[in-house]
Amino acid sequence: MIGPHGTLPGTTRTGEVSLHVNDLDLTTAFYRDVIGLAVRRREGDRTVLGAGDESLLELCADSDAPERKRNETGLFHTAFLVPSRAALGDALERIEARWRLDGASDHRVSEALYLADPEDNGVEVYRDRPRDVWPSADDGAVRMDTLPLDLDQIRDLGRGEPTAPNSTTVGHVHLEVSSLSASRAFYVDALGMHVRQLYGDAALFVAAGDYHHHVGLNVWNGRTAPPTGRGLRRFELVVPDHDALEAAQARLDGRGISDAVADEGMDVSDPDGIGLRLRVAGE
Repeated sequence: MIGPHGTLPGTTRTGEVSLHVNDLDLTTAFYRDVIGLAVRRREGDRTVLGAGDESLLELCADSDAPERKRNETGLFHTAFLVPSRAALGDALERIEARWRLDGASDHRVSEALYLADPEDNGVEVYRDRPRDVWPSADDGAVRMDTLPLDLDQIRDLGRGEPTAPNSTTVGHVHLEVSSLSASRAFYVDALGMHVRQLYGDAALFVAAGDYHHHVGLNVWNGRTAPPTGRGLRRFELVVPDHDALEAAQARLDGRGISDAVADEGMDVSDPDGIGLRLRVAGE
């Protein structure tokens, strides 16, 4: 199925996130014990973690990778979507018992907890509100906000679960970019995502279909250099079939955006050199 007007199909979703890390053991333990993911594979300098049958996070060891510089673009946070408020309460229990919470927000479409992993990669754990209560603008875009979250309510729902539910996914990734206009040209005009909310000249949220966002993009910290060290290696968008993959490739090719077709899908870099893999579901 090919989306209307050359867009990604609405069933497109965010897939696995891959990170370069210095300390594989420490970072693996964080995502296992604090976020609650299961270690699916550990192969030398690589760990894959997930929930249920899904691989959600790949950690690739590189002890020589430098820390991310203040002016480098890249990952703002990886956002793990849990299925319920109770699961969010369990996540809060694990964070408060084993780590430290940096923030919490009610975004009207979702409720979110924020923290950072041992190598300062941002992490969000969130649950969505039902779509029929998401506030919307006259043009159909969502109206997200950043409001205080009642942590006592969330805390009271915790059941002491040591692991994330099997239905946990990567709901979205949020990136720090150098230019919203260049990012919009890539993710919307070329790749085929929809603008779901624009915060002036500071942040842009885009999605396939009518989700509140699969990719967040911001210029809040004025970063301008491409990523070179540890942190985000690439992230995935998972499309439903080969027709959707080929259509996306044709749109990118038509704009002169170079890509490489691999056995696992199509690899491409956004305007800041952030790696993106398009993969067909089930492959």
